[in-house]
Amino acid sequence: MPGRAAATWLECVTFMLVKNRHVLAEKRKLTKRLAPGAVALPGGHVDAGESLEDALRRELDEELGIAAESVTYVCTLLHRAEEFRRLHYFAVESWRGEILNQEADELVWVPLDEPRLLDFDVDRTAVSEYLRVYCS
Repeated sequence: MPGRAAATWLECVTFMLVKNRHVLAEKRKLTKRLAPGAVALPGGHVDAGESLEDALRRELDEELGIAAESVTYVCTLLHRAEEFRRLHYFAVESWRGEILNQEADELVWVPLDEPRLLDFDVDRTAVSEYLRVYCS
């Protein structure tokens, strides 16, 4: 549209910890400003000057206290929350450390073939893409 500023995308990483055909999701705290109580794949913002993989590793440590051993890029999807977001999804199929819930109300293992249990279309699409590309 003429006269309209181009959207500025907020860069984010989102991770799918995959184990035994399940993906780890978080039930967001009710005190969160955006999507309180939603069941979503965990992740966070990419800091200025940070690579996607560095952001992914930092977020895994901050949110779950683990270190990825195997990371696979899945897809990038656009999402509009309060701002426009570019979500870069990664599958993490092996990691070091015990998973600790450091940010969510609850952690939930969701069967890969039941992505409807996730509250966001964008997360369901990413899980479907992971299944299509890596599990067929």
